[in-house]
Amino acid sequence: MSNARLTRQRIWDRLKDAARPDTRFHLDFAEFIPDFDGAEAATDRITALPTFADCRLAFVTPDNSMTALRRRLIAARVPMVTATYNIQRGFLYLAPDVVPEGAELYASWLDGIEHFARPVTLEDIVALGRFDFMATGASAVSVDGVRFGKGHTFFDLEWGMFTDLGLASETTPVAAIVHESQVVEDHLQIGETDMPVDIIATPGRLIRVDRAGRRPRGMKWDLLTPQEINQIPPLRELARIRGIA
Repeated sequence: MSNARLTRQRIWDRLKDAARPDTRFHLDFAEFIPDFDGAEAATDRITALPTFADCRLAFVTPDNSMTALRRRLIAARVPMVTATYNIQRGFLYLAPDVVPEGAELYASWLDGIEHFARPVTLEDIVALGRFDFMATGASAVSVDGVRFGKGHTFFDLEWGMFTDLGLASETTPVAAIVHESQVVEDHLQIGETDMPVDIIATPGRLIRVDRAGRRPRGMKWDLLTPQEINQIPPLRELARIRGIA
């Protein structure tokens, strides 16, 4: 078993005491990143930052732990892009004026986003402009910003697509909201496609990451099979734009 997998499993065992079960995946953390007790307090630490106040377009992953942040963005009337589960149906755009007052909580849930948001292509997102702020959940994250997801690296794929199109860059603020038990105090080696975060928010603290190296940029097409590209609509779209497929 790899070190990353061992770390994830150790953290998943600890996280069960604080995690909120998913309606479909229960406590199977290999299938989803859970919401947790204290997520609102962790989100408070993000929304207090100037990065949040100045945001004009956000990208937030569909992780359960991002529910409180999505609700805050909706309440603040900040336009937001998110992904469908495992990017299987691409991306969704939630415009700032489509959620009626009082429905912010429902709209922050995945079923609610599906109700209010509209599907968008990568070309549609380019027309919206660059992201001012991005946020993701994680199964685990080290104090130097290295994330472990469910093991499927979807946020790394999203980052690759967005940086390829100039929607995000080295200076785009990226935050992770996690439970304290998901923070790994060790400094970990970062992989070629791993996208480190700048800020880690837990219920009890805010960690500002001092990144040692540059983030990856663009897609590493040689690491993807034709089948993997074909299974994810935005990857197919970007491959067509770049003349790869």
